[in-house]
Amino acid sequence: MSDVLVGKITHYFDKIGVAVVEITDNTLKVGDKIKIKGHDKEFEQEVSSMQVEHQNVEQAAKGEAVGLKVDQPVKEGDEVYKIEE
Repeated sequence: MSDVLVGKITHYFDKIGVAVVEITDNTLKVGDKIKIKGHDKEFEQEVSSMQVEHQNVEQAAKGEAVGLKVDQPVKEGDEVYKIEE
């Protein structure tokens, strides 16, 4: 198993638990397992849904910014990794 850097968090909407992730490397798909590493913690979750411009998308590519529902609060600058089995 390895962790592959996908992008970083550029914004977090705490009321709705959604993070904006700027995809800097690779792609991210619904169903992927991800790890979010922050200043003082890290956690894993599955990507349940993603949105670009308020439209649901199945995958996001390098250069895109996507809205992602997160299980725990995150901070700007946290890194997002895809967990590859």
